Amino acid sequence: MNLSPAVSTLKPSATIAAAAKAKALKAQGVKVYDFTLGEPDFNTPDHIQAAAIAAMQAGHTHYTASGGIAELKQAICAAYERDTGFRYQPSQCLVSNGAKHSLHNVITSLCGPGDEVIIPAPYWVSYEALVELAGARAVIVPTTEESGFRLAADDLERAITSKSKLLLLNSPSNPTGATYSAAQLEALARVTEKHKLFVCSDEIYDKLLYTSEPFRSWTTLLGGIPDRAIIVNGVSKAYAMTGWRIGWTLAPAALTSAMDNLQSQETSNPCSISQYAALAALSGPQDCVQAMLHEFTRRRAYTLDRIRQLPEISMPEPGGAFYAFFNVSRHLGRKLPGGKTVANATEFCAALLEEAHVALVSGDAFGAPGYARLSFATGLATLEAGFDRIAKFLSAS
Repeated sequence: MNLSPAVSTLKPSATIAAAAKAKALKAQGVKVYDFTLGEPDFNTPDHIQAAAIAAMQAGHTHYTASGGIAELKQAICAAYERDTGFRYQPSQCLVSNGAKHSLHNVITSLCGPGDEVIIPAPYWVSYEALVELAGARAVIVPTTEESGFRLAADDLERAITSKSKLLLLNSPSNPTGATYSAAQLEALARVTEKHKLFVCSDEIYDKLLYTSEPFRSWTTLLGGIPDRAIIVNGVSKAYAMTGWRIGWTLAPAALTSAMDNLQSQETSNPCSISQYAALAALSGPQDCVQAMLHEFTRRRAYTLDRIRQLPEISMPEPGGAFYAFFNVSRHLGRKLPGGKTVANATEFCAALLEEAHVALVSGDAFGAPGYARLSFATGLATLEAGFDRIAKFLSAS
C-alpha cells in the first residue's frame, strides 16, 4: 500500500510500544513489574466522578462548541490566574482531547515547511514526531546529565537560525523530571524575546513539584510575555484523569482562533462529559492534588534511594513529575544475565524485560542514548519488588 509521506516514516509512541511489550508478556502469565507509562495509579477523585455522572443525568451528552464549553474555559482561566497571578481571557483558551492534541494544534497551526522547531533533549517522545507531521524540521539541542538536563541560554542562542519559529519547553520534564529555576527560565526568555521566537511551554506536570522554589509559568516571566507564549496543560497528571482526555492551550487570540478552526475539522469537540469532569477538577477542592503529591513525594524518595544503591548507575535528582531518568551506559558492552551483550539502551531494556521481567523505556526514544526511564507513578510495594529485580539483574552482569 502506498502511504502518505507524513505517516510512512512515522514510528509508534515508544512509551506505548514499551507498555505493549510488557502487556504481551503478562498475557503469557508472567508477572511483570511495569514502569513504562506516565500514568498515576490513583483513581480519579470521587467529586470529579460525581460531576461526570451529574452531567450525564443532566443531558450533557451532545456536541459542544468545538473549542470547549464556556464554563470550562472560564474555569481554566480562573485557575491559571489563581496559580500564577496572570489573567487570560476565555477567548484565548482552547480545550482539546488531551495535552498531546493541544500540542498537535499548536505545532500544526503555527509551523510548516521551512520552519524550525527547537527541542531540548531529552524530550518527550511525541515532540519530534508532531513537528515532522506538520512538515517542519525539529532542531534537537542536547543537554547534559551534569546540567540536570536543562537547556542553557547560550545553547539556545546558538541553535537559533533565520528559520527558527518555535521553542518547545517542558518543565517539569518528561522524561527527566528536570525543573528550571525562575532565573534559568528568564535567561531563556530573554533569548526568545530577542529573536521574537514563539515558545510552547508544556506545563502538564506543574503541580507535581518537589523543589523549594515555586513553579513559574512561562507567560509570567520578565513581567509578563504573553504575545508569543503558548501554555499547554491538562487534567491528566495532577488529577489522575489520563483516560478522560482533556487538555488545553492558553495562547494569543489569533492563534487560538486558528487552532479552533483546525480542531473543528479534525475532532469536533472534546468529550462533553469529560469537560464537566474537568470543570469540577479545576473549580472544586484541591486537597486531592496535595494528597497525591504527598504520595508521589514518598515514592520519589524511595526511588532515589534505591537508584543510588544500584551499581554504576548515575542520575540527577528529578525536581518534578514522576520519572527517574538514569544512566545505564556503563553496563553496555557487558555480558548481562542470559548471556547477552547489549550495545545500547534499547537492548538493555529488552534484556531487563526478558530476564528480570521489569519494563522500562529506553532513553533512545527520548533522544538520550545510554539512559532509561522509570515511572514511579505506582505503589511502593511494586517499586520495591521491581528494584529488587533490577539490582539482582545488574549485580549479575
